[in-house]
This record gives sequence, structure tokens and C-alpha cells, in this order.
Amino acid sequence: MSQFRFMDLEIWKESIDLNDKFYDLADHFCQTGNFRMAEQLRASSLSVSNNIAEGSGSFSHKDFANFLNIARRSIFETANVTIVAQRRGFLDKTELEILLNNLEALSRKVTNFRRSIVND
Repeated sequence: MSQFRFMDLEIWKESIDLNDKFYDLADHFCQTGNFRMAEQLRASSLSVSNNIAEGSGSFSHKDFANFLNIARRSIFETANVTIVAQRRGFLDKTELEILLNNLEALSRKVTNFRRSIVND
């Protein structure tokens, strides 16, 4: 039984699952001394679920849609940090493709959910 509205949202659940993957990757960065990249990856990936959760507490669909827009932008930021990490040799192309595919799928779902509440 959920205590908060966001806990029932599939996009929030998926963002939390992805966040776990990015935190694991950030932990690896810390082990190699790349603390700045680790912190940036943690912040951008956490921002996705944070904005979905915060927006779900809005009293209007318009306000919630704004938070979903911010969450989507954080997905793009996370993708960018991940690409830079791959270019710097911190993860291989296969790992990059998997993570980018997961981010792209979540981005589409956030966009579609946003459209559904704006059109209500």
C-alpha cells in the first residue's frame, strides 16, 4: 500500500531502478578517483525521480507537467554524462548502449505521461 501518489507511478518506479544502476556506476567512478563525474551522475539521475515525486504532489496538472518536463531534461543530462563517461573510457560501448536505451525508453514514457495529464 503506497503512502504517496508517486509510489504508484510506473515512471517513478523505472526512474528509481535506473537510479540504482547509475549509483552503481558512480560508485565505480569513485573507486577510480573520478569524484566529480560520480557526483554529477548521481545528481542528474536522482533529479529524475525527485522531480516525478515532487510534481506528483502538485495541485494542478499544469504544475505536475512542469516537474515532468524537468525530469525529462534530467534524463537528457544523465545521458550526456554517461556519453562523456564512455568517451573517457569509464564504461564500454555495450554498457553505454544499454543505459542510453533505458534512458530513451523512460524519456518517452515521461513525455507520454505528461501529454496525458496536460490533455485532461
